[in-house]
Amino acid sequence: ALLEQDFARLGAPSFGDIFASNAVKIGLLLPLTGPGAAASLGPALRNAVELAALTSGASDVTFLVKDDASTAQGAKLAAQAALSEGAELLIGPVFAGSVKAAGAVARAANVPLIGFSSDATAAAPGVYLLSLLIESYVERVVAFAAARGLKSVAALAPDSDFGAVAMAALRTSAAAHGLRVMLEERYAPSARAAAMAKVAALGAQIDSLFLGEPPESAGAAAQAMAAAGLKAGQIQILGGSQWSEPRVARLPQLAGAWFAAPDPAGFSGMAQRYRAKYGAEPPRLASLAYDAASLAAALARTQGQARYSVQALTAPTGFNGVDGVFRLRADGLNERGLAVLRLEVGQARLIDAAPRSFAAPAVN
Repeated sequence: ALLEQDFARLGAPSFGDIFASNAVKIGLLLPLTGPGAAASLGPALRNAVELAALTSGASDVTFLVKDDASTAQGAKLAAQAALSEGAELLIGPVFAGSVKAAGAVARAANVPLIGFSSDATAAAPGVYLLSLLIESYVERVVAFAAARGLKSVAALAPDSDFGAVAMAALRTSAAAHGLRVMLEERYAPSARAAAMAKVAALGAQIDSLFLGEPPESAGAAAQAMAAAGLKAGQIQILGGSQWSEPRVARLPQLAGAWFAAPDPAGFSGMAQRYRAKYGAEPPRLASLAYDAASLAAALARTQGQARYSVQALTAPTGFNGVDGVFRLRADGLNERGLAVLRLEVGQARLIDAAPRSFAAPAVN
């Protein structure tokens, strides 16, 4: 596997829109303009790519920065523009619709794309997602729970796209690891309390509760737990996504909950370098842009004319970046080595370290 220090040894890309004639050209498709928070996200991801370049040193890789305007049509045009200038690989976009639109252009040109959407439906052969997928979080925490001896679970998730993915992943992972699902329910916000009451009514029939809640709604779930008389310590809570954010860690109702996440040390180190250079906090997605840029440069230096072939991009040993070991699959999805953390008072504590390598072949 190529480690982060290997990226530094191999050299980093030059950054900008002007490049030497012999440079390997990479299209960088980002939401540099658009509504709401999107317009601030794109420049921050561009900074992360630049940081990867500066951290690693010099190389013959240069990025062609294209604004996708935060729309699918803009992503299509941005991809076409980058390809017309000779891009051999596209990095980005962020949003699912944009990844699908740019991916269609890339596939028609037989050029691979590495996108950042967490929507697994955006993946396809040749259109790879580097994102932190909900399915990966769920699989890791369920496997850990089963290994710790838990046998039966109630599964709750909001009636949303996020909840649908989390619940489907729970169902698959529970079956794979022998965990019995005694209750499975998706709910509207107004029905969250009623769903939690059903969990309380199960009593000793369950030893764990899976909450397929994103961080922004974990507080509402915690309040519903308290209203239903479910207390921390009575039942093992399993989180369905990354709950290391302070707003979740401070919730006393979720004390002791287990959840999966990348080892926080990697992002912390990158964030420190980002703050030192740009005087701002990096968004969580910054690590994806950083790793994608580093990977593109490393493959360009080591793989010759096959640098962005399917074989190179889906190497079974994987790669190691800011968020730990990862590998891209031929179907466009990814596998990651995640840690398991436990919520304590105001913080998340590592209880099971992330693997540093892949022991088995990729699952496609």
